[in-house]
Amino acid sequence: MTTGVELVRTTELANGFCFGEGPRWFEGLLWFSDMLGEAVHTVNLGGAMTTLPLPGHAPSGLGFRPDGTLLIVSAERRQVLCYDGDTVELVADLGDVVPAALGDMVLDGQGRAYVGSQARAGDGVIVRIDPDDTVQVVAEHLDFPNGMAVTPDGATLIVAESTGRRLSAFTLDGEGGLSDRRVFAGGLDGPPDGIAIDAQGGVWTALTLAHRFERITEGGTVTDRVDTGGRAAIACALGGPEGRTLFLVTTTDVYPQRLVGTKLSRVEALTVGVPTPGEHAHHH
Repeated sequence: MTTGVELVRTTELANGFCFGEGPRWFEGLLWFSDMLGEAVHTVNLGGAMTTLPLPGHAPSGLGFRPDGTLLIVSAERRQVLCYDGDTVELVADLGDVVPAALGDMVLDGQGRAYVGSQARAGDGVIVRIDPDDTVQVVAEHLDFPNGMAVTPDGATLIVAESTGRRLSAFTLDGEGGLSDRRVFAGGLDGPPDGIAIDAQGGVWTALTLAHRFERITEGGTVTDRVDTGGRAAIACALGGPEGRTLFLVTTTDVYPQRLVGTKLSRVEALTVGVPTPGEHAHHH
């Protein structure tokens, strides 16, 4: 059921890369991975881009530690890297603890990173990397864990289970433990990929095969919908100067291997009603 208006006015911000993933707004820039292009890019609201080349890596999920260090998931190598604005170094090699390539990542308020390993058929896991770089599996039996978000109060972690076509929620305790797994929204119209949460706890969800983004509230009500015009919806992020810019990453095919060598991925932006969690200055 859709109760909201279709949001269709988007502005193209960036294009010319291969397979965008993991958009994150941080300090005036949208950061995103080009998984096949082996790079992490930034783009500002004026469309100016920068590139951090990561040869030999397939970067996916991104996140920032409290000190501003960028963490980067290296999907196929099953590693997490860090970038301090100068050099890229290895934070953790998860090859011994995960069953499949890595996907998305989210950081909580204490700087703990949660990384999904994208196995199907209930074999997926979430691994937590603590600020001291220790590693622990904190959730198991997931159906291709993808996008993740932490609720504004820090008490719940939501994960998109792509092949399960649902958003699942875990209680997030003060030590970074995940418990009380439950369905946040099930029976989605397509496999969910990247997600972003807003100040009211609504979850913007990229529904890849459904060719749209939806804002879904707990229990599964769809309040807003953005049609992609037949493009694959990959991931989204909330940010911008007032926290009301929704960034949409789309591409032409959900199967990355078919896109090698192409430059058809793009980032678009539109304004939404509910801002991202946190404090936002009301000036431009």
